[in-house]
This record gives sequence, structure tokens and C-alpha cells, in this order.
Amino acid sequence: MKDTPFSDLTLFITGPTYVRPQVRQAGMLPEFGHRDTENTKRFEPIMNNLKTLAGVGDDHRVIIFNGSGSTAMEASIRSLVADGETVLNVSVGAFGDLYHKMAVVNGKKAVQLKFEPGRAMELSALEAAIAEHRPAVVTITHNETSTGVTNDIVAACQAIRKSGALALVDGVSLFGGAPAMIAESGCAMYSTSTQKSLALPAGFGIAFVTAEAVDKAGKVQNRGHSSDILGQLGRAGKFQTLTTPNCTLANQMCVELDYIVNEEGVANRFARHVAMRDMVAEFVAGLPGYSLFAQEGFRSATLTTVLVPTGVSVKDLKAVKEVMRAKGYLYDPGYGKLNEQFEKEGRQPIFRIGHMGDITPSMLKAYLKDLGPALPKA
Repeated sequence: MKDTPFSDLTLFITGPTYVRPQVRQAGMLPEFGHRDTENTKRFEPIMNNLKTLAGVGDDHRVIIFNGSGSTAMEASIRSLVADGETVLNVSVGAFGDLYHKMAVVNGKKAVQLKFEPGRAMELSALEAAIAEHRPAVVTITHNETSTGVTNDIVAACQAIRKSGALALVDGVSLFGGAPAMIAESGCAMYSTSTQKSLALPAGFGIAFVTAEAVDKAGKVQNRGHSSDILGQLGRAGKFQTLTTPNCTLANQMCVELDYIVNEEGVANRFARHVAMRDMVAEFVAGLPGYSLFAQEGFRSATLTTVLVPTGVSVKDLKAVKEVMRAKGYLYDPGYGKLNEQFEKEGRQPIFRIGHMGDITPSMLKAYLKDLGPALPKA
């Protein structure tokens, strides 16, 4: 193969994530016709294994969107919020803000409930917002990638359902690394994607939808084409995608999901992520002046955010990125817009450590050993 200028770095960012060699190799499997029986050989096990990983049964249907988690999220807005209805967007960070932006730019009557970065959703505040705005639909982020906060979506969705509203959940950076709690929460639609805790290249959005969502979509006008969950479900019922899929990614996804469900095991995968979260917490505890940023009790199993000492700047964190690149890693100096906000407010920035997907404890241990000396001293 001709030499390329590309670096083969081990990714410890929060997506895209490290892809195992076996999954890279699966990208060499043959293309196939997406309306042919060869398609079913890929997408039937893909959809069945996604249900196993999600912990759901036949009362939930799976949609594979061409695009990303954002594609699935926007489809939930287009398909499940009717004109004139109020949608309440709960935000604990940048991606909760994104859900709100999607509602606004699609012309929906949207209101927002925002929490301080690093803090989880507070149930009493959610209940008060629901009582005030009486939304027909509420969106919430399960795992906020910008801050490393995991919300209690079971409690949140129970409050939402009690009010009679539909709950839509963004689970993009959690699904595949921790329990999605889809059935337990009773959410109407749960959106995620391939390039984070599933340890696959980007290219597919994924949604789990209930009969309640299907019924509601039938009452919503102007759902679009690829954003119409009813149109998507027509093909999903045949183990197909509505539009031509990325066949290379489908081959990789089929191989990876079989590995997750039938080799590593779902419970073992989730336990590995918790163990890695604990490893990072111990690492941070040993760094003078550094501390965990996300609220205790709501810290993500798939990524950790770290608050730096006084005097360490965003520029310093970006310099660490280049030091770690020279060591063969891709380091995450923090979510850019959030750190810009913190600097303007005179607050210290944060950086992130992604420990999701197929990153192993031994890989993480080696990374942390190299990262410690590269970080600025307090």
C-alpha cells in the first residue's frame, strides 16, 4: 500500500473512538445490494443485536438512519412534535442545547430548561417547568458529552410521562457503554449512533421507537423524508434502511455487534466501562490541583471531565494535545465552546478523557501513565 501522511493514533477523545483491527478488517468485506437478500444477512442480526444491547423486546422497533445521532434526534423532533405544540428541551450542556436548536430551526414552539454545566438534571426543576409550560414533548440528554454528566432518565421520563407528554432521549455517547434504560424509562424514542460507545466509524444514527411514538407520528404533518420515522419503519420492518446505506459500515457493524453480544457479553462490557471510569477517578485524585468536574453520583461511565488548576489555560491544554500526539495518542483538550465560555467568565477550563467503546483497561492504564507527566503542574 502506498504510504500516506496519516497518523495511526489511539483515540482517547469522545468520538469518533478507537476501532478494533478486526472491525477495520471487516471494512474489506464485499459490498451488497441494499434491496437484496444479502442486505438481510447484515441488517437482521444488526437490529436484533441492537435490541439485545438496549435491553428491549418486540415492543420497540429499531431504525437505522444514514447520518449520525443528530440525524436521529432531528427525526424525533420532525416526526413527534406537531405544529402548535410546545416542546421542552432539558439541557445540561452543549448537546442538550443542540436538541433545543433542532426544535427551533424546525419551526417548533420550543422552550428550554438549562442547568449549570457539570450539574445533572434536577427533578423538582423539571417538574416545575412541565407544570409551567405544559409541553406535549420533552427532550433530555442521557449522557452529556460536553460535561461528562449522566442524567437519571428513568426518573426524568417517569415525570414526563406522568404529565402526559412524550419523552425523547439523546443517548448518543452512552449507548453501548452503559445500560440505556430504554424500557425502564418509558421514553417514546431513544436516539444514538455508531461512532462512540459502539466503537464503530461514524455514519449511522440509530433509534428505538415505541408504538406510542408511531401513533403520535401519524398525527404530525410535514415530517420530511429521511426524518419521517413512519417512512423509515416501513423499510426497517424488512431489515432495510430507507435510503442507500453505507455498506462498508454495515459490514463492520454486523461484526462488532456480534462481538459485543456474543463474545464480550453486554454485562461484561458495561462492567468494563465502570472499571475504567474508576481508574480515571483514581488518576485524577493523584494530580495536585486537578479535580473531577461532573457532579458526584452522576458521572459518566464512558467519559470523564477534569477541572484544571488555576493558571492552566485552554492554550496549555491544546499544547498537551501535541505532546500526546507525539506519543501516539489523540488527547481531548475539552469541548471548545464550553471552554471558551469558561475563559470569558474567568473560570478554569476542563479537559476530557474518553474511555468508551473498545478501549480496554490496559490501554487506558498506558495512556494515563503517559498523560500524567504531560499535564501542566498546579
